Amino acid sequence: MSERICVGAIAGSFGVNGEVRLKSFCADPTAIEDYDLTTEDGSRAFNVTLTRAIKNGFVADMTGVATKEEADALKGTRLYATRDQLPELPDDEYYHNDLIGLEVFDTGGTQIGTVKSVMNHGATDLLEIHGPALKDTVLLPFTMEAVPTVDLGSGRIIADPPDGLID
Repeated sequence: MSERICVGAIAGSFGVNGEVRLKSFCADPTAIEDYDLTTEDGSRAFNVTLTRAIKNGFVADMTGVATKEEADALKGTRLYATRDQLPELPDDEYYHNDLIGLEVFDTGGTQIGTVKSVMNHGATDLLEIHGPALKDTVLLPFTMEAVPTVDLGSGRIIADPPDGLID
């Protein structure tokens, strides 16, 4: 089975007829209904039909979900699509999943740490970096200035962190 990428999550039920509140993590949020979705462990598969937009997501019908109780039971379930279903990205864009686990080195070749997560709080993505040489977690802006090189083939990132970010 090819690698699966998280593309959404079920936020709970909506109404009493088995509809769910759905969060889409896709660049085009409506694209989530184009994928064959599964749970993280692959034990359940779903087809999704978006019925309307709501604050922070969509209302959706999902195969195999017919009642409010069934929808409530799925609250918090993350939904995955296989990588081969996802669109190819331009050279300067990456799926968050591809960045997690990469080793981060400074421009002098010294290892800083490893990417543990990718966060977005509005302005830009932030790489959460952990490492034995770091006193605290470092949140590195994922910009061309701070991260000039991402080499997925060798599993490494070359970073030029802003002054004072890393002691």
